[in-house]
Amino acid sequence: MSIENKITVVLVDDSSVIRGALARIIETDPNIEIVASVSNGEMAVSMAANKKPDVMILDIEMPVMDGLTALPKILEKSPKTKVVMFSALTAKGADTTIKAMALGAVECIVKPASSQDTGPGSEFHRYITGLINTLGGAHLLHTQPTRDDSKASPKQRDLPSPRTRSSGTFVHPEILAIGSSTGGPQALFKVLKNVGTVNIPIVITQHMPATFTKILAEHISQHANMPAQEGEDGMLVENGHIYVAPGGKHMGFKKENGALVVKLNDDAPENFCKPAVDVMMRSLVEIYQNKILCVILTGMGQDGLIGARQLHQLGGRILAQDKETSVVWGMPGAVATAEICDQILPIDDIGPAIKKIIG
Repeated sequence: MSIENKITVVLVDDSSVIRGALARIIETDPNIEIVASVSNGEMAVSMAANKKPDVMILDIEMPVMDGLTALPKILEKSPKTKVVMFSALTAKGADTTIKAMALGAVECIVKPASSQDTGPGSEFHRYITGLINTLGGAHLLHTQPTRDDSKASPKQRDLPSPRTRSSGTFVHPEILAIGSSTGGPQALFKVLKNVGTVNIPIVITQHMPATFTKILAEHISQHANMPAQEGEDGMLVENGHIYVAPGGKHMGFKKENGALVVKLNDDAPENFCKPAVDVMMRSLVEIYQNKILCVILTGMGQDGLIGARQLHQLGGRILAQDKETSVVWGMPGAVATAEICDQILPIDDIGPAIKKIIG
């Protein structure tokens, strides 16, 4: 297979051992070609300009130029490159990674604790090759998808028209639920900044590891006009507040003495995800029926489709991000092609649409 028919990848890490371990994993996939392996951000910028890779895996802490400094320069040289941050599972690493996502990085990969976690058939092995195929495979018509969202999505003109409803059937939402994954943090920041202050709760499930979701909530507070926090079991849900599902736990809800409280659980992953959007939506539909506004943003897979379909059957409102502005049109594409959306919108239009619906 010629390189023109492969997904091109650049590895950037100051450790040659880590770069070697990544290379051994990635090279098992015949659809992927590593075109450069470099040790600092300055070299990464040069490779972005010269190689224009489909995907770049970028370490954060490096000599000469760190990953956060290099990121905007990389995207300036090669705007179509999908940059994935490679981070340690620490509060400092999480904070820097979320900052990078606000600047345009599309995903984060947590560095494995040991080499035993990266062997053939390991979860890390499957995830990283699947992610690269999804991010970089759009131009490879021959590439077989590793997950359903990698299949060629219908063109926007082929999508069903959004549902129309008479004013008599409109139910004012009492809660806003948002689901997102790959590319989600930047999308969340844009949407919530445009929403402004609303007098209902906002609950979010973003696919992210533990440690990262707490930092994500802190960054959401900085971008939104509402306080945000990571959900904790038994936490009272208040109007005008934002709650983010913690990594590694499912976030649901329950009514206790007339008040809505967070209920976390450690059940098995759903849709390969934990937290899962469907878990959140299922619990909300039980409580609110159709008085929910559901928004599905960019992300791999189909998490959120089942919950959104339940809401649709009851007459609740659903918005989805469009293909053109999504990093991966998996989750929003699933609800869009299922013909259950009220609107399919560019990311910059979703916040104003939410504000108009909520009032």
